[in-house]
Amino acid sequence: MADICPKCGLPKEICVCQVLERETETKIRIYTKKAKFRKVVTVIEGIPTSELEQTAKSIKRVLATGGTYKSDEGIIELQGDHKDKAKNALISIGYAESAIDVAA
Repeated sequence: MADICPKCGLPKEICVCQVLERETETKIRIYTKKAKFRKVVTVIEGIPTSELEQTAKSIKRVLATGGTYKSDEGIIELQGDHKDKAKNALISIGYAESAIDVAA
């Protein structure tokens, strides 16, 4: 028997709860900061901690860059300046464009 989603009651194969959660999430903020040795780091915050690891892996693969996620702080750090590219990567993953704020 197929697994049933506890939220919507549909089988997990056709459940869309995660997609709907991504579209109604709070603001995701993308900005850069200077790290050790004057290196630039792109920081993404506002992604739920349950999706942090998988989102970080997907973004790093799409952008072909290194980085890490810090679940205790709820942020993803990418090596280099990838503000605009990170926004496009988040949109391609399924996050709403209106929920993503890129700092100047």
